[in-house]
Amino acid sequence: MATLARRQRFTFPEIPDWFENLPARFAMPGMGDLYTVRIEDFTEDDRYVVRAELPGMTPENIDVFISEGVLTVQAERTEKDVAKNHSEIRYGAMSRSVTLPPGADEDDVKADYTDGMLTVSVGLGAEKAEAKHVEIKHGT
Repeated sequence: MATLARRQRFTFPEIPDWFENLPARFAMPGMGDLYTVRIEDFTEDDRYVVRAELPGMTPENIDVFISEGVLTVQAERTEKDVAKNHSEIRYGAMSRSVTLPPGADEDDVKADYTDGMLTVSVGLGAEKAEAKHVEIKHGT
C-alpha cells in the first residue's frame, strides 16, 4: 500500500520565509529588504559545488566573488512596472556567503547559470599548508 506524504501548510505562508531571512533583514542597515539566496553545497569530482536558486535572473544581474576564503553570491531582481492584483515574487537585493572548505583553490572557479540555477564550482586541489613545529624554549 502506498503512503502519501503531506507537506505542512502554514496558515500564513510568508511567516517561514520571514524567519528564513531574519539574519539578512538586520545585517545591512539601509539596504531595505535583503533576501537570502537559497543554496545547496556538496563535493563532486574533487570540486566544491554551490548551487544557488535564482529564478528569473540573467547573468548580468548576478555577481559571484571570492575574498579571503569566502564565496559570495549577490543578485538583484528589479520589479516590472505593471499593474498587479497580487504578487508573491521577491524583488530587490539578495545575497549569500559561504566559507570555502580547506584546500579550495580560489584561482580555479567556474560558474554557470541555467534554468534559474547558478552553479559555482571551486577546485579542491590547492596544497594545504603543512603544520609547523614551534620550538618551546624554557624560561631564562
